[in-house]
Amino acid sequence: MKLFIRICLIALLTFIYSGHSLAKTFKIATLAPAGTTWMKLMKQGAKNISEKTDGRVKLKFYPGGVMGNDQSVHRKIKVGQLHGGAFTSSGLEHIYPGIQVLSLPMIFNSIDEVDYVRSKMDAYLKQNMEQGGFVLLGIANGGFARIMSQQPLTDLEAIRSSKVWLPEGDNVVLETYKALGISPISLSIADVFTGLQTGLIETVAVTSTAAIAFQWHSSTAYVTDIPVIFLTGLLAIQKKSFDKINAEDQIIVKQEIDTVFKQLDRLNRSDNDKATEALKNYGIEYVKPDPAEIRRWKKLSAQAIANMAKSGIVTQEAVDQVLQHLSEYRKAQ
Repeated sequence: MKLFIRICLIALLTFIYSGHSLAKTFKIATLAPAGTTWMKLMKQGAKNISEKTDGRVKLKFYPGGVMGNDQSVHRKIKVGQLHGGAFTSSGLEHIYPGIQVLSLPMIFNSIDEVDYVRSKMDAYLKQNMEQGGFVLLGIANGGFARIMSQQPLTDLEAIRSSKVWLPEGDNVVLETYKALGISPISLSIADVFTGLQTGLIETVAVTSTAAIAFQWHSSTAYVTDIPVIFLTGLLAIQKKSFDKINAEDQIIVKQEIDTVFKQLDRLNRSDNDKATEALKNYGIEYVKPDPAEIRRWKKLSAQAIANMAKSGIVTQEAVDQVLQHLSEYRKAQ
């Protein structure tokens, strides 16, 4: 009997200790300010996760860029200060170069094309990110970036003569500008507003929603009405940290975050449409290059993509898959 009681006690203690060791609070950095739709939805998702795992898994967010840029966030993940973050695709390219494939220049003509390609590519991208050591929990449509400028820009020569912003550390945009013959000025997002006001830069590529959120529209007057790059937001957690929670809790986290990101996709699309109308109401004029000029831009962009695949900025396999899915979709239409 004593032996039986001892075995039961050991089993009970092992169970308690095991359950405790699987409890985890994931610390996640994001540039999204507190109070934004993104943060509200993520906090609701975190609440659902905590409830469904009986408090074993919690998500703690550090909003508003308080943890620094993507490079700073990755440094803090390495030392265990953070476990993950909300990134742009360029912020994860060193983990898996193919993650940039949805943001290649001028490959998409519509959001319907994006939706179709994502239905084929999301699982592939998540699998490759996991092989690189990060669990990609969500991919959100950020919308199409268009050129906003202080002067109307409807041909490549006009853009080349403008002071064009380059997002700091974005190799896809840099290689695209090289192919287009544009000499950009690299700045962090935090410095763009001042750069536009002081004349350091005159031209940016940005979504309608971001243009208003960052107040960049107040220093610009025109939008070149061609989708140049599709932007995505990505939520990723270091795999070795994620693996510390049990398999059932991992499923709950993935399901709840997936639900949040589906909501974000719907809201972001609506918000961008509303922001575009708002920009027009603010007096921003939309201009469009002629068809021959657009074909010229697309030809040079295709060359930029080829250069990026050759240099390893993006993987050739991912590029080929996206182009194949696009071809399938366009033939079906």
